[in-house]
Amino acid sequence: MTSTVPAEWAPHRALWLGFPSDGSLWLDDLEPARAEVAGLARALAGPGREQVRLLVSGAEAAAAAQAALRQTPGVEIVPGKLGDIWLRDTGPIFFGDRAVGFQFNGWGGKYVLAGDEAVAAQLADNAGKPLTVWDYVLEGGALDHDGAGTVVTTRQCLLNPNRNASWTAAAAEQLLASALGARKVLWLGDGLANDHTDGHVDNLARFVSPGVVVCPVAYGQGDVNAAAYDAAALALSGMSDADGRPLKVIRIPSPGLIEDEDGKAIPASHMNFIIANGAVIMPDYGTPSAPLALGALRPLFPGREMIRLPSSAILTGGGSFHCITQQEPA
Repeated sequence: MTSTVPAEWAPHRALWLGFPSDGSLWLDDLEPARAEVAGLARALAGPGREQVRLLVSGAEAAAAAQAALRQTPGVEIVPGKLGDIWLRDTGPIFFGDRAVGFQFNGWGGKYVLAGDEAVAAQLADNAGKPLTVWDYVLEGGALDHDGAGTVVTTRQCLLNPNRNASWTAAAAEQLLASALGARKVLWLGDGLANDHTDGHVDNLARFVSPGVVVCPVAYGQGDVNAAAYDAAALALSGMSDADGRPLKVIRIPSPGLIEDEDGKAIPASHMNFIIANGAVIMPDYGTPSAPLALGALRPLFPGREMIRLPSSAILTGGGSFHCITQQEPA
């Protein structure tokens, strides 16, 4: 039995992906978001890559997914129930012969949607893995794993009283050790501004190999997250992993300042990439930094095809590619 969560770059048996299904949530962005998710599914299911399991809710969404992906081998459309597409947070964490789930409260009560509470059990049942559910609120996007027991997270999210009231770092570390086999927890401070997840680490810092972490550096003028990026990089540079290895920190250009129609900064991040079988797929928000960020990531993933795909419509829902996926390790 595997004692800790594998790194994302370890081989996958399958990769789950959420399909936008509720038009009342996505409004005018529904069809553009569906097109971006379908494009991601096609890239993930390329030769020698992933078995994609696309979770859809309702007959209309299933028909739309079939129409978009009927000519795509390697994509299985799985009818089910979901509130929305953020499977990284509502789905279970798979490792060894098991699936581990937690309570989900809509990112501190902000977006509580019927169906999200059923996602973890559906994915575990489809995978044929027993599901253990812990009585603590925790989202998968709040954690990143190195595969050897080191976990990186943010205090802003994991210790937020809107998740588990009065939770301490020691209590959180005990849970991560018991539930996920964590041997060491690396604590960062704040995540991105205006992120409804309260600072998920998969927008801020990611392991890319043993002892190596990437995090953003501000691109262009007016990036409201410049201080958070620099604080994370500085903190990580003084940390070591569970095996005592000092971390190597590599900076990747951020997308820069991206604003919504009201002039509010949107939490866009190139850190929300997926490390898939045979490929790394990075979100592109149409900014000049995207090719630079992909180029900076390329030498970190020898043997994997480097792909950037549009994710601006998905971002209107608050996240990107990593947020809408969950891997089943091989």
